[in-house]
Order: sequence, then C-alpha cells, then structure tokens
Amino acid sequence: MFARLRENIAVVFDRDPAARSTWEVLTCYPGLHALTFHQLAFWLHRHHLRWAARFVSHLARWLTGIEIHPGATIGRRVFIDHGMGIVVGETAVIGDDCTLYHGVTLGGTSWNKGKRHPTLGRGVIVGAGAKILGPITVHDGAKVGSNAVVVKDVPPGATAVGIPARIVTDDRARLREESASRMGFSAYAISSDMNDPMVQAIHGLIDHSANIDQRIDIIIKQLERLGVDCTEERATADKFDPNYLNKIVD
Repeated sequence: MFARLRENIAVVFDRDPAARSTWEVLTCYPGLHALTFHQLAFWLHRHHLRWAARFVSHLARWLTGIEIHPGATIGRRVFIDHGMGIVVGETAVIGDDCTLYHGVTLGGTSWNKGKRHPTLGRGVIVGAGAKILGPITVHDGAKVGSNAVVVKDVPPGATAVGIPARIVTDDRARLREESASRMGFSAYAISSDMNDPMVQAIHGLIDHSANIDQRIDIIIKQLERLGVDCTEERATADKFDPNYLNKIVD
C-alpha cells in the first residue's frame, strides 16, 4: 500500500506543475486521498465486507468530494486533478496512467445487474465535466473533451468532443492538437464550433500556427534539396515559448 502511495505522489509531481512538495501533495490533494481510501474500500469489498467498504467510500466522499464505488477497479498511476464532483460507478474500470479532471462521471444507463459502467483503457484523459455513460470502452490513449457526453466506444488515440460526443479525426484537428502540444497547451477539451469568441480565437491561433509550421517545413526541405544548410533555421523554428498561449489568454 505504501509503495502504491509513493507511486501516486510521484504521478502528481509528473502531471501537476502546481505541486510544490511531498508534504503539500500528501496533505492537500483530494484526488490522492480519494485513491488511497479506495484501495482500502476495494480490499474490503473484495473480501465481502460490503458495509465496511461502503462506509469507507462514504467517508472518502465526505472528505474529498469524490465518490468512487468500492467495487470500481482502478489501475496504477491514475491522477485525479482537483476532483470535486467526480462519480465513479460500481462496475467502472479505470486503466493505468489515466487522468480525470473535476466533475467527471463514469455512470450507468441501466438498473440491471452486471457490467453497466464504462471501461477506460491505458492513458485515457477525461476533461472536466465529461460524462461517460454505459458499458462502453474508451480505448488506450483516447481523450474525452470537457463537458462531452460519451455513450459509444471511443477508438484508441481518438478525441471525443460534444453532446453527444463525436470522434474528431480530421487532419486539421490532428495538426491543431500537435501544434498545441508543442506550445504547451492542449485544445482537446474544446470544440471549434463552440459559440464562444475566445474558444474560436484560440483555435484560429492554433490553426494559423499549424499552417505556418507546415509552410516553413516545406520551405526548409526545398532549401535542403538545393544544398543549403538549414540546421540553424530548423533549430529556430523549433523554439517556442510554452507559456505563449497562456499569456494571451491571461
């Protein structure tokens, strides 16, 4: 249990730049507390101490604002950021290296017994306020955008956004995501057709940046074919202030 706790603390430092010290993480991160309580609740549930398991889960919910049913299966290195309002159902499965933001629901769509909650594969990221409902699978490496409502399987590495969620697979979205990742900003959580001027402006900036990157790459390749040494130009093109978009938004 202590080895798992150390692993979960290391994950916080890996995925949250606001983390300052081990003591801060240990005492002030409700996601870490909820996962630690769940380990105990899950053990009790597996050993058929169902009331004790539910009581531990209830206590964790009261302390953290995160409700995880003792029957839910949670893998290693899972990170819950902020966490308030998260609900994870009894038959939900969360794979290794997943990240959940606040307000996420892994819920059921039926009162029938048996598997009725979602399964998240390895490395899945679920944005704030997203709802994943029913015995569906969000496959490895997929992303679910903020406030999306997912009721169908999401393929590996895909991004699901909207209500009901749709899979974003077009080339522009892929280029936007790659460009945003290089900038230190991920746009996976918002859809370009949202009626929000700020969202549209940010997408416009990222689209423009991706387009410029493509053109610069084509020009450099053509120059290299002509025998021009473009090592310095490539190095310059790769340099970008990772906080640029955050400064614009602020």
